[in-house]
Amino acid sequence: MVRLVKRALIPAGLRRVVRGWFDARYISRADHRQDIKDALWEVRTLSREVTVLRAEVERLRAQAAGSRGGTGTGTGVRVDQAQVRRWDDAHRLATETAVAMDRMLQNEVLLWQAVDRVSQGTAAGAEPGADAAPSTRADAAGRPGRALPSGSAA
Repeated sequence: MVRLVKRALIPAGLRRVVRGWFDARYISRADHRQDIKDALWEVRTLSREVTVLRAEVERLRAQAAGSRGGTGTGTGVRVDQAQVRRWDDAHRLATETAVAMDRMLQNEVLLWQAVDRVSQGTAAGAEPGADAAPSTRADAAGRPGRALPSGSAA
C-alpha cells in the first residue's frame, strides 16, 4: 500500500492546542505500561493473599470438623452449613476474579507488545502485512491457539 504524506506549515499556536488536546485525552505508552505493571503486581499480591486465605479456610474447616466430633477437644465453635456455603462461594468468586483479572492483564500485555512490534516494523520501513506465514499463539497453559492473520503479532 502506498502511503501519501503531505507536509504543511501549521501555526505554532494551533500545533500546541492540538498536542495539548491529544495529551489530555490519551495516555502515553510509558504510563500505560506502568499501569499494566502495577496491575500485574496487584494480581500477584492478591494471589498470595488468596493462598493465605485458602490455608486459613482449611485450618478453620479442620477446627470445625474437630468441634463437631463430640470428643470435647474442639473449641466449641458451631458453624452453620449456610455460612460454610457462603464462605465457599465467596472464596470461589475471589479466586475466579483473580484468575480472570490475570488473564485479562496478560492479554493486554500481548496487545501492547503487538502494537510495539507493528510500530517498530513500520518505522523500519517494513509493511505490517509482509509476513510470509501466519503465526500461532499459545495460551497460558501451553495449548496451541488459533492461527493469527498475516501481519498480526501475538
